[in-house]
Amino acid sequence: MQVDFYQLAGVPAEQVIASLADKVLESDGRLLIVAGDDAYLAKLDRILWDQGQTGFLPHGLAGGADDARQPILLSTSPDAPNQARNMLIADGEWREAALTYDRSFYLFDDATLEGARLAWKLLAGRDGVERRYWAHEGGKWVKKA
Repeated sequence: MQVDFYQLAGVPAEQVIASLADKVLESDGRLLIVAGDDAYLAKLDRILWDQGQTGFLPHGLAGGADDARQPILLSTSPDAPNQARNMLIADGEWREAALTYDRSFYLFDDATLEGARLAWKLLAGRDGVERRYWAHEGGKWVKKA
């Protein structure tokens, strides 16, 4: 399992979320986007309608009748009724459930930096967990050592 740490450093989280969601869909994957705030999820819901190569990213807010059919599901819970194998933590709050997915994306900013550092340390040396750290440099994401 792979955990990708994305340090936002001034890049809008919504832009990164839309880009990662688009890439997951391009590879025929499904994605669960998790945040603890319903208002933030509602904001993401609106933003995702205007993103992606087709003009929108097909998605839904958890709690609907069609949750299982959604290629991208926005939820406050780390459980994936849409059978996603990819999880994106959008609010900078680490969730141990991320380790039950094939790949997890963990977005953090200056306000959640300490939690990200702790999560990075806790995952060091864990069997079957590959950590990757990404920084935004020169207008693109660069994998750091």
